[in-house]
Amino acid sequence: MKILFALLIAFLIFSSETKGSDLPQFRHVTIDNKVKIGYGVAIADMNADKKKDIILCDARNIAWYENPSWEKHIIAENLTPRDHVCIAVRDIDGDGKAEIAVGAQWNPGETNDESKSGAVFYLIPPLDRTKRWEPVQLQHEPTTHRMRWVETLNRDFDLVVLPLHGRGNKANKGPGVRTLAYHKPTDPKENWKTTLVDGNMHASHNFDVAQWDKDSANELLLGGVEGVFLLKQEQENKWSRRQISNNPTGEVRQGFGSNGTKFVTAIEPMHGSQLSVYTSEKQSNDIKKWQRSIIDSTLDQGHALATGDFMSTGTDQIVAGWRGTRRTGKVGIKFYYPSNNGKTKWESIVIDDNQMATEDIQVADLNDDGKLDIIAAGRATNNLKIYFND
Repeated sequence: MKILFALLIAFLIFSSETKGSDLPQFRHVTIDNKVKIGYGVAIADMNADKKKDIILCDARNIAWYENPSWEKHIIAENLTPRDHVCIAVRDIDGDGKAEIAVGAQWNPGETNDESKSGAVFYLIPPLDRTKRWEPVQLQHEPTTHRMRWVETLNRDFDLVVLPLHGRGNKANKGPGVRTLAYHKPTDPKENWKTTLVDGNMHASHNFDVAQWDKDSANELLLGGVEGVFLLKQEQENKWSRRQISNNPTGEVRQGFGSNGTKFVTAIEPMHGSQLSVYTSEKQSNDIKKWQRSIIDSTLDQGHALATGDFMSTGTDQIVAGWRGTRRTGKVGIKFYYPSNNGKTKWESIVIDDNQMATEDIQVADLNDDGKLDIIAAGRATNNLKIYFND
């Protein structure tokens, strides 16, 4: 018993006191300095070479950058008169090569007319995936803003698409955002049926594809004016929802703690200054049981968020990026690590100081060294960078 107690104390001390020498060191590599906006970044193997490539949704083109040379391959351009705004990238058929969907016609001020606002495309790849892909336009709601491929209870994949606003909304008032699941037919040129995932949110800026329980089906963490909700597939095309936060939210991500616990991190409100962490000892259904810890309140237009275990501690850390222009004018990326076991206190280091106006961020081990790297796209800085975790 004494030995177990001593080991427990040693573990607690190690977990709560991270030394400076233990912190990751990031090497910056710019792979594109001519990005227009860099709305969305994704990571996937595009050509079945077992290397993780980078896919970028830019204002006027969709491109992938081939690992390890980072050669740029433009696969679609000018799909709509207005900007492309989001992408969904995932290998959904098991052939080792990712499929891509695109959201476009970005026009958040038009919430009624779908001909002027929003668009959804599935891209059919040619044999040579470095060439132009064939776009297939699907039905859509106005203000298309975010999309992800989501594994279903049947182990298929649906394309979940999140508009920013409900149809006809003004000042975040009116019908809720219609979050739709698109069911891919065998022939993608045929009609894609849709089902409603959720229709209750307003100004729903982003969502995360989560893995909350032990089955293979994905859950969703959905953020908006009403807060953060966990959406779970209970049966085919039927979703339950439970509230984790009632604080207006722009970005939301799931994080993993030790012993199978989870936490939720969020940038609040939309384009906000606060980074929060929500923890619950019993992963409760009761919103009152989720403890909110504000770990940073200095973000200037916080717009990007990711989690991952960069330090091989068995628990996730957080990466957050902001794009500036409102208060300080400075932009950047920070890395946050917990300083106590309850994850109510966190420390941070700056990864990028004023060279990345972060629009989107992803994390992945790009060079197969067993350590997570950071990939970010910058709006005002017009760049796409890798931060290698050396």
